[in-house]
Amino acid sequence: MRYISTRGDAPALGFEDVLLTGLATDGGLYVPESLPHFSIEEIRSWRGLSYSELAFNVMHPFVDDAIPADDFRAMLEQTYKEFAHQAVAPLVQLDTNEWVMELFRGPTLAFKDFALQLLGRLLDYVLEKRKQHVVIMGATSGDTGSAAIEGCRRCEHVDIFILHPHERVSEVQRRQMTTVQGDNIHNIAVRGNFDDCQRMVKESFGDQSFLGGKTQLAAVNSINWARIMAQIVYYFHASLALGGPDRSLAFSVPTGNFGDIFAGYLAKKMGLPISQLVIATNRNDILHRFMSGNRYEQHQLEHTLSPSMDIMVSSNFERLLFDLHGRDGALVKDLLERAQQGPVSIEDYRWRHARKLFDSDAVDDKLTCDTIREVFERNEYLLDPHTAIGVRAARNCRRDPAVPMVTLGTAHPAKFPDAIAESGLSVKPELPVHMADLFDREERCSVLENDLSAVQAFIADHWKHA
Repeated sequence: MRYISTRGDAPALGFEDVLLTGLATDGGLYVPESLPHFSIEEIRSWRGLSYSELAFNVMHPFVDDAIPADDFRAMLEQTYKEFAHQAVAPLVQLDTNEWVMELFRGPTLAFKDFALQLLGRLLDYVLEKRKQHVVIMGATSGDTGSAAIEGCRRCEHVDIFILHPHERVSEVQRRQMTTVQGDNIHNIAVRGNFDDCQRMVKESFGDQSFLGGKTQLAAVNSINWARIMAQIVYYFHASLALGGPDRSLAFSVPTGNFGDIFAGYLAKKMGLPISQLVIATNRNDILHRFMSGNRYEQHQLEHTLSPSMDIMVSSNFERLLFDLHGRDGALVKDLLERAQQGPVSIEDYRWRHARKLFDSDAVDDKLTCDTIREVFERNEYLLDPHTAIGVRAARNCRRDPAVPMVTLGTAHPAKFPDAIAESGLSVKPELPVHMADLFDREERCSVLENDLSAVQAFIADHWKHA
């Protein structure tokens, strides 16, 4: 399996190099040169497999011979046995043919655990093999940071620096990052928004001279192909649990960076019957505006009750644009360069091709709170604000009530008590037992100005072998 850049000017790489590289040298994102495809018969034969066995079948073609099959199987088993539910991603029914897939049963209570707990093991395996040390630099709007830190904190060959927007993540999200002890863990609160943090990460990957040639950056954000690869699996898992592949499913995905829903798009291309993918966004609705009206235009970023989706520049959307433009990197590069200057559209026939599979909706804070309250009053089931946006968007955009609709439950409601309180419910979501003392733990965090040179100087001074 080889990987190519969405902008067409970077060398093709194998899995190990893609794992460590993050952005391609031409500024693009790596995607597989070709996708594996599974027949209906093969997918049907996976019924009854454990989550880790299913994950092996779906992911092994992407890893190929970079990691021996037995070693990769062991990694997957170790990763998913740490989740707090035997089903790993249990499905909860809300109504007729309406489900929530709980993706928050991992150690940091968010869907990011599915990929990042595996990514830490993959990095350790490859870096030990190469006798190499890397610096992980990542940006988070809330959940990626804690999952990345948890996944990499035991890695001997990694220093990890996570940027988050100062005072713009929930207290639980912040404490999950800042209370993890370790000499290789560094939290940086940037006086800006998530897009500022993400921009710093992208620019640093483009020019790593601030590290003095002594190490290299590695990515844990959703630009890392391994993140996308791991998220494909739970679409197959949901399908097999609800009668697939002999029936089609629809999915509603709360998304800001487009990575999680892009994984669903790939699952369909790999042979899984999916009839509809709903892009569920909050007021930061660039994806909804594009999908509903073919206009890609950045607006001012707004702070909402669903902070993990407070994103205006959706990095992984480039991967979809690459496919929509016939995998022509030059066309993608030109489009994205024009998008930095103002609004852009794509050719109508390309946009209509995307609309065959994707629908979208933007849900404001009031509707988010209404949905949290309505679902609890009818089901005594508590949604976090991101999942609530997914449920509302699913109900607004559903094409066929006969097709099971699965909303991806992206985070535990205890991470967002303010949103629960805002919904008017008197119930207080409790943290799981393993996090019960979170508010008593000591925090470690450095607050820096919204300045790339200041952030790069901090990283250059604090990585282990600086």
